[in-house]
Amino acid sequence: MSVINKIRENSGWAVGLIGISITLFVLGDLFGNNTLFGGGNNQTLGEIDGKEINIQDFQGRMDVMRQNYEAQTGRAAGEQELTALREQAWNQMIIDIAYKKQYDNLGLTVTDEEKTDMVQGNHISPAIQQAFANPTTGAFDKSAVVNYLKNLKTLPLPQQQSWADFEKNLYADRLRQKYEGIVQMSSYVTKAEAEKEYMAQNTKANLRYLYVPFYSMPDTTIKVTDSQLSSYLKDHKDEYKGIDTRTVQYVTFPVVPNPEDSATLNTEIKDMARGLASAANDSAYARMNSDIAMPTTMSYANMSDQLKEAVKEFVPGGVYGPYREGDTYFIYKYGGTRKDSLSTVRASHILVSFENPTDSAKSAARQKAEGILSQLRGGASFEALAATNSTDQQSAQRGGDLGYFQNNGGMVKPFEDAVFSHNGTGLIPRLVESQFGYHIIKVTDAKSNTLYRLATIAKTIAPSQATRDDAYRKADQFAASVESKEEFDAAVAKDKSLVIATATRIPENSSNVNAIQNAREIVRWAFNDKTGLNKVSQVFETDDQYVVAVLTGKTEADDIKVDDFRDELTAKVRNQLKAEQIIDKLGTVNDLDDAAKKYGAGALVETAEDITLATGLLSSAGFDPYALGKGFGLKKGQKTNPFPGENGVFVMEQLSKTAAPQIADYTPYKSQIQQNIESRASFLLNEAVRDNANIVDRRAKFF
Repeated sequence: MSVINKIRENSGWAVGLIGISITLFVLGDLFGNNTLFGGGNNQTLGEIDGKEINIQDFQGRMDVMRQNYEAQTGRAAGEQELTALREQAWNQMIIDIAYKKQYDNLGLTVTDEEKTDMVQGNHISPAIQQAFANPTTGAFDKSAVVNYLKNLKTLPLPQQQSWADFEKNLYADRLRQKYEGIVQMSSYVTKAEAEKEYMAQNTKANLRYLYVPFYSMPDTTIKVTDSQLSSYLKDHKDEYKGIDTRTVQYVTFPVVPNPEDSATLNTEIKDMARGLASAANDSAYARMNSDIAMPTTMSYANMSDQLKEAVKEFVPGGVYGPYREGDTYFIYKYGGTRKDSLSTVRASHILVSFENPTDSAKSAARQKAEGILSQLRGGASFEALAATNSTDQQSAQRGGDLGYFQNNGGMVKPFEDAVFSHNGTGLIPRLVESQFGYHIIKVTDAKSNTLYRLATIAKTIAPSQATRDDAYRKADQFAASVESKEEFDAAVAKDKSLVIATATRIPENSSNVNAIQNAREIVRWAFNDKTGLNKVSQVFETDDQYVVAVLTGKTEADDIKVDDFRDELTAKVRNQLKAEQIIDKLGTVNDLDDAAKKYGAGALVETAEDITLATGLLSSAGFDPYALGKGFGLKKGQKTNPFPGENGVFVMEQLSKTAAPQIADYTPYKSQIQQNIESRASFLLNEAVRDNANIVDRRAKFF
């Protein structure tokens, strides 16, 4: 029961809940393959509860998952699936080792009778019910399970293995449910705890307080020394957990198409235009030659702005373009128009929302909206009023413009009905109410149900091999010319085309470095034991650029230093020093207003009325539980001495307090606490099991 005891000591949330692949049989594992990137001669991937995990054992588990995945999907696993596979395989090993030990200690099992009952008995597992649901009605079909099991041995071996894995995960999930049930049932909420919760939620107080926020004192006036930071870290070491991270600086050499690449593609696409013009099946020709899948018919709703203007001049049978949008060229063969069952329109709106649907709130919002509508009728600018009055901030930034949309239910019904019942363009002369508030609407492009038939070839400019080679040559020359951080900085200073970027605290299992995707090789280099501080890397190739990096910082899980948390520590110590100065300047406080006046700029005197201990907020200070507790602990008319809170110094004074009346039944509050415990049980259990198992994870050294 040691794990259960650890849960009681735990106050944090678990990193995550172990994912059990209970839908493996039906959906397959979204994981696969076992490509290894190396890991030195040490073949130990990690350790779970004293048991070493060998890389071969881990790979064997991954191979099974990969095979199941590929059998289910009919395609090979990609890198994203591989990453997810490794995580699931590791979590399942934790279940098999760490969780199993706890199950065995408690004598937890799933009997053969239970297994049968879960699959084809009277208490079918939800996963089985989902797997064998009727595809038409969605209803569970028990006979389908029975028939499947009767024919199981006639199925291909991969399907038999999938079913075996599926059943295994069913039983593992049942064990976990039993284990969590023990934890939940072992937690008992007393009447005293329920009464305390009731009082915290219902006892109300009127508090007056003097508040001097830390930000009112400039940071530049406070000097923080390294010795003070070290002392603070030593006194609060439990708050700062070490973690293995690396900080790198890097420069990039983008592989971008040059004018020659653009000219080459322009020539190529003109040749395609001639082919498109003469193609017997223009749509098929376009699909075969396009880099981007394009629809064969378009309304204004899915056209680019450039195409909307150009299509007005198109003649059926004509080929038009190329038109360039970003790095893509488009050519179109126009096949005329036809009518669609849907209409397309463009409109703008000004939304005046109400905070709640009460009559008073709606009345106030309507009055404001009527005022705006009146201004628009008088000739005011719709765009200007939208920018300053609309509560739909996204469209307000565009003068209220919502772009093109169709009458397909994409907009709320009252809004959609109003727009598509309007003929022509212009202001709709009435307010439209929806659940979001009152809309003032202007139709900017009249509704149309015209569809344009367009066979489209889209070709994206790609850098040629010569362009790639040129970018690599520059990166390689740079990397070869520098060996240290000092030389790295000097070389960048000489080349004005280069800019140093910094990626701080990269975790060991990260796949990205800032915005650079697929940067696993950079991360592995930074964590390599042979990579020293200020060492410059070789050239790394990522999706569309080459990267040269220098390692500038390390943090180690078992060696916490001030520099690992310098910014956070500095803020904490600085606030402590500010608090000391503020408290010293305030001195003895007899009257809050006099003290604030004496203190000067920055001191605030505020009142909080009818607040509770559970949810009370202080106007300028926000939620400060320490200050609230101090205030509630006073008697009427009492004041505290100055003390530091979360974000400033307080002097609390209680004006009055109304205790919650005694009630006969505290069951609802007992249930609240119990539900909160139960909702956290899985997370806390997972954290406790992992903590108890002393897990060492070295996967990042291999993958």
